[in-house]
Amino acid sequence: MEQMTDWVALWRELVEVQSRNRRNQHTTERTGDPWCERAREFDGFIKRRWAKPDSSRQFVLSHLRPEDTVLDIGAGTGAWAVLIAPEVRRVTAVEPSPAMVDVMQANLAAAGIRNVDIVQEHWPQAQVELHDVALCSHAVYGSTDLPHFIRHMVACTRRTCYLVLRAPEVDCMMAQAARHIWGQPHDSPNFTIAYNVLMQMGIYANVLLEEGSSWRPFTFPSLEEALADMKRRFDVTGTTQYDDYLVALLRSQAIYGDGQITWPNQTRSALVYWHIGRDTTFDRGDA
Repeated sequence: MEQMTDWVALWRELVEVQSRNRRNQHTTERTGDPWCERAREFDGFIKRRWAKPDSSRQFVLSHLRPEDTVLDIGAGTGAWAVLIAPEVRRVTAVEPSPAMVDVMQANLAAAGIRNVDIVQEHWPQAQVELHDVALCSHAVYGSTDLPHFIRHMVACTRRTCYLVLRAPEVDCMMAQAARHIWGQPHDSPNFTIAYNVLMQMGIYANVLLEEGSSWRPFTFPSLEEALADMKRRFDVTGTTQYDDYLVALLRSQAIYGDGQITWPNQTRSALVYWHIGRDTTFDRGDA
């Protein structure tokens, strides 16, 4: 019989690899904030991405009520808070990064929004009151203990929880590289792993997949730089063992043009949501 995947352990291992890579890539010693020099750049990226229609955003908005309170976990520069706040009674935006909070406050002020409370704290350490709806959009990838993250989310929610996650194609370029190097097809924390963790927890979630990809493709000025980035992501920078395979993969699947190499855009977003009590085998008080 085929060995069962320990989805909780796989999520933790991939988060740890990703965290090591980010620590090596971005200097945080001066402020302790990895976003201190990148928050405004991130905000610009999100605004460009959100210029395109998105079925997930429309779905969430269509299920909110004017009397709702909404918990926005990992609120970043406030894209969701700005979108949701005019439709509900109050939003609590949980965001640990001081740089992100600064940009979020500016965005809220520019939009004339006054019904958003900001809690500058990490999740799940943050202590907040009960909300009708909880949302976490692409902000769970740094949490090594996904069940703990989700349980606290459920414990703070009366009605519905929403998670927005990366959903790579099952045979994308990075999945092929992961199979070759790690023996399993996941290069980073993603929808497939999270969904299986939810199932193990007794959460039978619903899924809405983005119709087309809105992710920005990675581009590099040379094959050497593309290879270096791929090796960093797989934590194999100290060896040449996989170089021949990765170079062949890049040559066969990457897109070449205008003096650049572009990775194929093979990732969509998945909106994962569940109703407390109806889609869970436990009550909020048991989370």
